[in-house]
Amino acid sequence: MPIYEYKCEECGHAMEAIQKFSDDPLTECPECGKPALKKQLSASAFHLKGSGWYQTDFKDSGSKPDKKESAAAPSCCAGGKCGAGH
Repeated sequence: MPIYEYKCEECGHAMEAIQKFSDDPLTECPECGKPALKKQLSASAFHLKGSGWYQTDFKDSGSKPDKKESAAAPSCCAGGKCGAGH
């Protein structure tokens, strides 16, 4: 269930509440008792769990370049310092 942040427009009391998506927003401030609570916009915090979410998960699964490709380049291009544009 998500955690929602609320702030009272009357007294300035700020609070968090764990609610279901289907629950109605809270309106009554527990501090002053007035119906002035407003839901705040905040950054959501969540964690992506399982394989495939991190860069290191695929580090060794990629194919390595063919050695034939580097052998096909002219000898003047060895080390990638050639400016001939082959």
